[in-house]
Amino acid sequence: MNELATFLVSAVLISLSGVMAPGAITAATVAQGTRSRWAGLLISIGHGIVEMPLIALLMLGLHFFFEKSSVQIAIGVLGGCFLLWMGYNMIRQIRQAQTEESTNAGTNSIVTGILLSATNPYFLLWWAVVGLKLAMDAKALGILALILFAIIHWLCDVVWLSILSIAAYVTHKGAGLFGQKLQRGILLFCGIALLIFGVKFIFDALKLWIS
Repeated sequence: MNELATFLVSAVLISLSGVMAPGAITAATVAQGTRSRWAGLLISIGHGIVEMPLIALLMLGLHFFFEKSSVQIAIGVLGGCFLLWMGYNMIRQIRQAQTEESTNAGTNSIVTGILLSATNPYFLLWWAVVGLKLAMDAKALGILALILFAIIHWLCDVVWLSILSIAAYVTHKGAGLFGQKLQRGILLFCGIALLIFGVKFIFDALKLWIS
């Protein structure tokens, strides 16, 4: 029991180091958080829709697939193009920035979580290397440990992304008459961040292809 507790604590710390690292999902969560406090939760649900089956597939040997350079290049290019499209649209729509219906925001946020996870080469590679090691260590302790690890890792995403979106929502709503200007500033910052990440994804993929 002590061994399991020790493993779960270490898994949480390692998971948080990845979850809290700035990235495309962070930028998207903050941007959508200005419109809905639930954006972080919903993005993490979309993230989990990709992550949970991925853990199972990695345990079945799929990590060798993600370690192939051709696969990493394809995912990098696709992910980069998606981020460029998302960042461009975010900046283009700044003038129309306004509160959306919660149902629309929820649907978009879940889809955002799915797409940003499935097309993120760093997320997939993290699971093929670091995440796989943690999953294998958990499996060695029993199936219950593996299930707990998967749930706790996902909860780290839920907590962190929820904190980000709630903070963005409260900041935006608390800005009073300056709310629209603040929201546009956040959207501009996040849009530029997504463009930068998109370029980096494609650049890294091309660099891997050339090498």
